Amino acid sequence: MTTSLVVVSDTHVPQKARAVPDELWAAVDAADVVVHAGDWTGLPLLAEVQARARLLVGVWGNNDGDDVRARLTEVARTTIDGVRLAVVHETGQKEARETRMDRLFPETDLLVFGHSHIPWDTTTPAGLRLLNPGSPTDKRRQPTPTYLTLTLDAGAVRDVVLHELPVRAPARGRRAAPSPGQREIDVVYPHPRMRD
Repeated sequence: MTTSLVVVSDTHVPQKARAVPDELWAAVDAADVVVHAGDWTGLPLLAEVQARARLLVGVWGNNDGDDVRARLTEVARTTIDGVRLAVVHETGQKEARETRMDRLFPETDLLVFGHSHIPWDTTTPAGLRLLNPGSPTDKRRQPTPTYLTLTLDAGAVRDVVLHELPVRAPARGRRAAPSPGQREIDVVYPHPRMRD
């Protein structure tokens, strides 16, 4: 039996985007499992993903408030089709990440993480597969927003695909990148845990 997964992180709805892209919702609806590596930044998106996903494996991220943290854990672990999966938001600096994750997640086959918004796919010296899907809504310095799909089959991780999404208009209140000769103006949003 094979199990299809959609892997996503750092959705930041509504701070960085009005909504999750339709392409991602189609993938969520088609997948057997949705993995979210944190930074939802609000309960409405969490509730919608829970309602649409057949199974959700998710964690909270550093930008998630107490409401999201009350419903999710910092680290999630499960076994799916013989693959020992762990999910965490942050793994620290990229230098020595592989050896650090081998030490922190010794009985894990696949570790999904987020935080950087930078897609990542490596295998550690001990054979642990590390995946970061990037962000489907906040590409930062990446060329496009992204998410991952993959299949788990008899203890193996297969068919890992990085999906690139079209660049969308920024969320209401955010400015687009400045034109040549213009100064960039920062827009500050309150941290979810600092709101009244």
